[in-house]
Amino acid sequence: MRIAVCIKQVPETKSVKMDPETRTVIRQGVQAIINPLDLYAIEAALQLKEAYDAQITAVSMGPPQAVTALKEAVAMGVDEAVLISDRAFAGSDTWATSYILAEALKQLGEFDLILCGERATDGDTGQVGPEMAAALDLPVVTYVNHINELEDGKLKVSRLVENGTQKLSMQLPGVLTVVKEIGEPRLPTFRGKLKAKEIELPGFDLESLKLDKSLIGLKGSPTRVVKIFRPEVVRNCELMKAETEAQTVEAVDAMLAFIKEESV
Repeated sequence: MRIAVCIKQVPETKSVKMDPETRTVIRQGVQAIINPLDLYAIEAALQLKEAYDAQITAVSMGPPQAVTALKEAVAMGVDEAVLISDRAFAGSDTWATSYILAEALKQLGEFDLILCGERATDGDTGQVGPEMAAALDLPVVTYVNHINELEDGKLKVSRLVENGTQKLSMQLPGVLTVVKEIGEPRLPTFRGKLKAKEIELPGFDLESLKLDKSLIGLKGSPTRVVKIFRPEVVRNCELMKAETEAQTVEAVDAMLAFIKEESV
């Protein structure tokens, strides 16, 4: 069984800054980590590795420094890792990113399963997993909270929905996006850290992937961030002190009137 885990290196939440000109996240000079939700995808892959003797490849698209995220994945137990990096990829939205990742996965060979985190903390869209599945013409199940078993080429899973969980069976190959309930991510091991230190990471760039330049980067991204701003928080509050029964009734009536007025 071959598994690909797509991970992303993101700025630490407290370090996120936006470029007002390009309207993209500033990544240079900012401390970066593996997208926290991608750690759960790595954990899901490792669970499958233990159960079905799977081979895991971590794949990441990003600047050269994203190699540190891939090496951390190797230290956790991933078998190999690949970096997709080129300045031409800068500014790619989720659609362009999905196209680049899909083309890289095609060149890496056939995978039985592709795992992604629910979403990335810097973009918060949750679109790359499903869009990549569409580009590869594969079935996809999102918000997976438990992988039950693999039987006759079908993976039985459960996923979170609004009012509970839904059980599904997906024919492999396919794509899953997982949530935190999949399992607590394990820590890197000493042996894993030694392997990560020595491992050579192959890479892809624009030339090796032979991509359509009109479909990548800012020019190839059909979505645009048109405005960046901090939302203004307005609190319309009134403090009422109620010491008697009559004052309590008055305060409750005032609160109900406010709720009705604001259509809460």
